[in-house]
Amino acid sequence: MTDALAPLRLRDYRRLWSGTLLSNLGDGATWTALSWMAIVHGDAAALGFLGLCYTAPVIGGGALVGPLLDRFDRRRVLVADCVLRGLAVASVPAAAALGPVRLWHLYVVAAVYGLLKIVPLGAVPAMLPDLVPPRQLTRAAALESVSLGVGRILGPVVGGALIPLTGAHAVLLVDAASYAALALAALALRLPYRRAAAPAETAPSGGWRPVVSLLRGDGVLLAITVGFGLFNLAMGMLLVLEPWFAHDRFSGGSGLLGLILAVSGAANLAGSLITGMLPPADRQMLRIGVLQAVAGGSLLLLLVPSLPIVLTGLVLCNLLSTPMTVSSQALRLARIPDALRGRTLILMRTAMNATTPMGTALAGPLLAAGAHGFLIVLMTLCAAVPGLWLVHAYRTTSFGTELGVTEHRRLRRPGRLHPLRPLRPLRPLRPLRLRRSTPDAHHV
Repeated sequence: MTDALAPLRLRDYRRLWSGTLLSNLGDGATWTALSWMAIVHGDAAALGFLGLCYTAPVIGGGALVGPLLDRFDRRRVLVADCVLRGLAVASVPAAAALGPVRLWHLYVVAAVYGLLKIVPLGAVPAMLPDLVPPRQLTRAAALESVSLGVGRILGPVVGGALIPLTGAHAVLLVDAASYAALALAALALRLPYRRAAAPAETAPSGGWRPVVSLLRGDGVLLAITVGFGLFNLAMGMLLVLEPWFAHDRFSGGSGLLGLILAVSGAANLAGSLITGMLPPADRQMLRIGVLQAVAGGSLLLLLVPSLPIVLTGLVLCNLLSTPMTVSSQALRLARIPDALRGRTLILMRTAMNATTPMGTALAGPLLAAGAHGFLIVLMTLCAAVPGLWLVHAYRTTSFGTELGVTEHRRLRRPGRLHPLRPLRPLRPLRPLRLRRSTPDAHHV
């Protein structure tokens, strides 16, 4: 566990991670408060439209924000995002102090959040290579995943507990304070601010064309994007299957749905913690492929009409898919040039996440037609087959130099002698001769 937390010993990373954790908790609480106000002041249709406003603008936000992360200092872009979203969520309690809050106001706040949501998802990982050494990239990415998982699990719990005590409007003030904390953490980083490049310097590499060329020319990045896109397609199907299991297959109601979601979230978080304890892998893509194949294959357990076995399948899938994601994040950060890092990470994350609603849209009609068995098999194939292909394609490819594996092993085993290499006898000292020093004469 000590090795998993090693990046937190670095002052800059610790500050950024702490601010990100608080912001993720605030985001989870805000969604709870916004959805509660929408259902109280409106109806189920209002809640559905709020969810659309909350998620759909992320695609446009990626196209807008990506070039900014590579054109300007990433900390300043992150601070600007914190200021804009903090003001947006704080506008709701400010309006509530003057009169009733309108539904359109909630929609606008949700849309602003959705538009800028991609900023920390791209800016924070893009800064990791500047904050931690290569041998700790995997652990730093794992801790980032931990902060996201804690926000997803505990954020709604915090929001739900505060609403009856302080009111939903006050919960949004808590989120505004969390944005302020993240902005202060970003401003406190000691790294020198990058100079904003002149237009003449950015013209050859501006826009999205060099990013697309990088993805097309780098088989590893392209394989991760396509493979994870198919895996997220399966996760979109799973989003629909989980409530169907709770309501139709096991007749457990909302309580059982809460249990299913909590078990999945806890397994996801445990996977992040376990990843931080693992040493960097020399054959990183082989590790990713094995994890994806086994995580996807475990979804076949959902065919069994037994709740404990279904929960076991969900636990295995979430427990293994998180290390898969974290391992790929470290490899991506090591391969993407700094000048393209912001745009490339945002484009990859946008492309990989865009398949989730496709899976959701596909699962609904299949369940309505009574084809849940076919849906589970299709979901398993989408998740597992890309992993099997990665195992076949990259089973002998080494990525140790990029990820600092050699350096990691040297630091873990200082002074270790090779068991098959005998010690050379010391040569006798030669008489000392004085000669004029040259740049290459550093020995006697």
